Amino acid sequence: MAHPTEHPHVVVHAPALDGSRRVTLDDEPLGVATHTDDVAEILRLADLYVTDVAESDIVEWQGGGPDDWPGLSEHHGA
Repeated sequence: MAHPTEHPHVVVHAPALDGSRRVTLDDEPLGVATHTDDVAEILRLADLYVTDVAESDIVEWQGGGPDDWPGLSEHHGA
């Protein structure tokens, strides 16, 4: 467990071929997200309450930002 004064390091990895993105905490897998809401829920389940995952300093977005979910647009509203 991280020291209380340290900030956790959450990574939302680059999109997979299906557009989903792995979410890890300090190299520990937390889950797979298909939308920013999923990222927030995954973090909540890990007892990390982040109000805005898109702007949070503890969340690193790799391979695209919080609006990049290639291949999933047909599943989310469009």
